[in-house]
Parts: sequence; structure tokens; C-alpha cells
Amino acid sequence: MRAKIVDDILFLHHEDVPPYKKGGSMVRNSYFWALRSIAGRANRDRDWEYEAEIWPALQRMLISFSESGYLGLSETILEFPLDQGELPAVLRPVSTWQTELPDEPEDELYKSGSKTI
Repeated sequence: MRAKIVDDILFLHHEDVPPYKKGGSMVRNSYFWALRSIAGRANRDRDWEYEAEIWPALQRMLISFSESGYLGLSETILEFPLDQGELPAVLRPVSTWQTELPDEPEDELYKSGSKTI
């Protein structure tokens, strides 16, 4: 899950948090509610926010769901941008750095509209 820390608030990218699906996997739905229950803010279409005092509980929860074997690492690991700086010790066991995407040829970037001129 893409993450960033700003002013001692951990933000999880809203597109990466697990969605709740009525009739979906019980583990994924439990994971959704567990993450949501400790979030300071968890609004639809906005990044979810976790205050620093919650990070130990978040770390334990991520490890627990990861060890269950029902969820993939991409769903239980926090991915920080390379320019984030030093990560807090409590989050290191459940964190990694985002890998940079390989460069695309310039023509492809302009076709896809992902680069501004």
C-alpha cells in the first residue's frame, strides 16, 4: 500500500486500502474494518490517516494479517516514496521503498497523456 508520512500522520493511498465488498472474502472484509477502526480519518476517495500513537497497533495488525497467508504482501506492506526520509522504527518491519517505474519512451508518454508539456 502506498504510504507517506506528513507531520507525524501516516497517509495510506485511498486506492490501495482494501475495499469492503458485501458478500466478499471474510478475511479481506475483516482487514478493511480493522484498518478503518484505528484510522483517524477513513473517508471514501480520500487517503486514510493514522496518527503516530496508533502506529504500533497498525504494525501489529499488518504483521498479523500478513502472517495469516490470506493476503498478499502488496496488501500488507507500506510502500514509501524514496524521498520520504528515515522511517519510524515501529513501521520499519512492515515497510519498504517504492520502486521506480522503468522509463517509457517519450512517444508513449505523450500518447498516454501521462506527461505534461
